[in-house]
Amino acid sequence: MGWFRRSAGTEGAAAASKPDVDVVAAPGDLERALADRQALIQLCLYALDRARSNGVAERLEHGLADLGVTALRAEGERFDPARHEAGGAVATDDPELDGVVAETEVVGFADHDRLLRAPIVTVYAKRAP
Repeated sequence: MGWFRRSAGTEGAAAASKPDVDVVAAPGDLERALADRQALIQLCLYALDRARSNGVAERLEHGLADLGVTALRAEGERFDPARHEAGGAVATDDPELDGVVAETEVVGFADHDRLLRAPIVTVYAKRAP
Protein backbone atom coordinates (compact mmCIF):
# COMPACT_ATOMS: atom_id res chain seq x y z
CA MET A 1 0.00 0.00 0.00
CA GLY A 2 1.50 3.36 -1.00
CA TRP A 3 1.42 6.17 1.54
CA PHE A 4 2.46 9.72 0.99
CA ARG A 5 1.87 12.91 2.91
CA ARG A 6 0.79 16.08 1.22
CA SER A 7 1.61 19.02 3.43
CA ALA A 8 -0.05 22.42 3.26
CA GLY A 9 3.33 24.15 3.53
CA THR A 10 4.06 27.46 5.22
CA GLU A 11 3.24 29.91 2.45
CA GLY A 12 0.50 32.39 3.37
CA ALA A 13 -2.03 32.41 6.16
CA ALA A 14 -4.60 30.38 4.23
CA ALA A 15 -2.10 27.62 3.49
CA ALA A 16 -0.82 27.58 7.08
CA SER A 17 -4.35 27.09 8.42
CA LYS A 18 -4.95 23.95 6.35
CA PRO A 19 -4.27 20.69 8.16
CA ASP A 20 -1.94 18.07 6.76
CA VAL A 21 -3.80 15.52 4.66
CA ASP A 22 -2.91 11.86 4.44
CA VAL A 23 -3.80 10.31 1.10
CA VAL A 24 -3.80 6.55 0.68
CA ALA A 25 -3.15 5.25 -2.82
CA ALA A 26 -4.57 1.78 -3.21
CA PRO A 27 -3.06 -0.69 -5.66
CA GLY A 28 -4.50 -0.12 -9.11
CA ASP A 29 -5.53 3.51 -8.48
CA LEU A 30 -3.20 4.87 -11.18
CA GLU A 31 -4.32 2.31 -13.74
CA ARG A 32 -7.97 3.02 -12.89
CA ALA A 33 -7.44 6.77 -13.17
CA LEU A 34 -5.75 6.38 -16.56
CA ALA A 35 -8.53 4.10 -17.81
CA ASP A 36 -11.13 6.61 -16.55
CA ARG A 37 -9.29 9.43 -18.36
CA GLN A 38 -9.34 7.48 -21.62
CA ALA A 39 -13.05 6.69 -21.21
CA LEU A 40 -13.83 10.37 -20.59
CA ILE A 41 -11.79 11.41 -23.63
CA GLN A 42 -13.69 8.91 -25.80
CA LEU A 43 -17.00 10.19 -24.39
CA CYS A 44 -15.99 13.78 -25.22
CA LEU A 45 -15.02 12.78 -28.78
CA TYR A 46 -18.37 11.04 -29.17
CA ALA A 47 -20.18 14.17 -27.96
CA LEU A 48 -18.00 16.42 -30.14
CA ASP A 49 -18.85 14.41 -33.25
CA ARG A 50 -22.54 14.86 -32.53
CA ALA A 51 -22.58 18.44 -31.24
CA ARG A 52 -25.07 20.55 -33.17
CA SER A 53 -23.87 23.82 -31.72
CA ASN A 54 -20.56 25.26 -32.91
CA GLY A 55 -20.13 26.80 -29.46
CA VAL A 56 -20.49 23.43 -27.74
CA ALA A 57 -18.11 21.79 -30.22
CA GLU A 58 -15.52 24.54 -29.71
CA ARG A 59 -15.83 24.28 -25.93
CA LEU A 60 -15.31 20.52 -26.03
CA GLU A 61 -12.33 20.88 -28.36
CA HIS A 62 -10.73 23.58 -26.17
CA GLY A 63 -11.37 21.55 -23.01
CA LEU A 64 -9.72 18.50 -24.56
CA ALA A 65 -6.78 20.65 -25.69
CA ASP A 66 -6.30 21.81 -22.08
CA LEU A 67 -5.77 18.12 -21.22
CA GLY A 68 -3.29 17.55 -24.05
CA VAL A 69 -5.78 16.09 -26.53
CA THR A 70 -5.33 18.06 -29.75
CA ALA A 71 -7.41 18.23 -32.91
CA LEU A 72 -5.66 17.14 -36.11
CA ARG A 73 -6.52 18.98 -39.29
CA ALA A 74 -4.28 18.07 -42.19
CA GLU A 75 -4.96 20.60 -44.98
CA GLY A 76 -1.76 21.27 -46.92
CA GLU A 77 0.16 18.30 -45.49
CA ARG A 78 1.54 15.54 -47.67
CA PHE A 79 -0.77 12.52 -47.31
CA ASP A 80 0.71 9.88 -45.00
CA PRO A 81 -1.29 6.66 -44.56
CA ALA A 82 0.29 6.19 -41.12
CA ARG A 83 -1.25 9.49 -39.95
CA HIS A 84 -4.22 10.06 -42.25
CA GLU A 85 -7.17 8.05 -43.54
CA ALA A 86 -8.12 8.71 -47.15
CA GLY A 87 -11.78 9.50 -47.52
CA GLY A 88 -11.73 10.66 -51.09
CA ALA A 89 -9.77 12.32 -53.86
CA VAL A 90 -10.12 15.46 -55.91
CA ALA A 91 -8.50 15.76 -59.33
CA THR A 92 -5.81 18.34 -59.95
CA ASP A 93 -3.72 19.38 -62.92
CA ASP A 94 -1.03 20.80 -60.61
CA PRO A 95 1.70 18.17 -60.12
CA GLU A 96 2.82 19.96 -56.93
CA LEU A 97 -0.54 19.21 -55.30
CA ASP A 98 -0.56 15.51 -56.16
CA GLY A 99 -0.67 13.63 -52.81
CA VAL A 100 -1.37 16.73 -50.70
CA VAL A 101 -4.36 16.85 -48.35
CA ALA A 102 -7.01 19.14 -49.83
CA GLU A 103 -9.51 18.99 -46.97
CA THR A 104 -10.08 17.36 -43.59
CA GLU A 105 -13.46 15.63 -43.72
CA VAL A 106 -13.42 14.36 -40.13
CA VAL A 107 -11.09 15.90 -37.58
CA GLY A 108 -8.61 13.51 -35.99
CA PHE A 109 -7.27 13.64 -32.43
CA ALA A 110 -4.04 12.87 -30.61
CA ASP A 111 -3.48 12.50 -26.87
CA HIS A 112 -0.09 14.17 -26.57
CA ASP A 113 1.93 12.07 -29.07
CA ARG A 114 -0.46 9.09 -29.21
CA LEU A 115 -2.85 9.03 -32.17
CA LEU A 116 -6.41 8.45 -30.98
CA ARG A 117 -8.13 8.89 -34.32
CA ALA A 118 -6.59 9.66 -37.69
CA PRO A 119 -8.20 12.53 -39.59
CA ILE A 120 -10.24 11.43 -42.58
CA VAL A 121 -9.08 13.52 -45.51
CA THR A 122 -9.64 14.31 -49.17
CA VAL A 123 -6.40 14.15 -51.15
CA TYR A 124 -5.43 15.86 -54.37
CA ALA A 125 -4.69 13.33 -57.13
CA LYS A 126 -3.15 14.15 -60.48
CA ARG A 127 -5.78 14.06 -63.19
CA ALA A 128 -5.29 11.19 -65.63
CA PRO A 129 -4.22 12.38 -69.10
